[in-house]
Amino acid sequence: MAQYGRPEYWDERYTKDSEPFDWYQRYEGIKSVLDRYVQPTHKVLMTGAGNSRLSEELYENQVKNITNIDISEVCVNHMKNKHEDKQEMQWQKMDVRTLEFADNTFDVVIDKGTLDSVLCGEGSTGNCNKMCREISRVLKGGGTYIVISYGQPDYRLNYFDKPEYNWNILPAQSVPKPTVSVVEEQDPANVHYIYIMTKSS
Repeated sequence: MAQYGRPEYWDERYTKDSEPFDWYQRYEGIKSVLDRYVQPTHKVLMTGAGNSRLSEELYENQVKNITNIDISEVCVNHMKNKHEDKQEMQWQKMDVRTLEFADNTFDVVIDKGTLDSVLCGEGSTGNCNKMCREISRVLKGGGTYIVISYGQPDYRLNYFDKPEYNWNILPAQSVPKPTVSVVEEQDPANVHYIYIMTKSS
């Protein structure tokens, strides 16, 4: 899993396979949560966007001011070409640990699997800290950081709960994995977790 922190791994992966792929959840699975926090007027940052359909589906739901970033240039170029008809949506090659945006730029930051990828790489704790610090910096006061993760609260909340980020952490929510039956939902291994942090004004 350590390769998940390396741009070369993702470039190679997206070169071999450019078909849309959604880690963890499709939009439908998390729509009820996203619709509560993401409005059509919002400026949204999608970190580690990959070739997920999430931005496209948000766009179709009238959330159009979306900036997608990914560490893979191969992926970004492919997605830029694929969605060139969507004028308000941008794609940029960028490292989430060193964001090239001004302070207080975005109303919402969405992270579906990116934090988990960072935590798989070398220097994971330090890189996670850099990432969260940068996200806090570019998030407007009153803005929302939404993380979809396989990591359980006992493991993940420690990464978010730092005074320097200036976040209010809401209780974690869980959604069943798309392939899981109702009976299997009781098993913590069969859900994904949604963490929501709001930045103090």
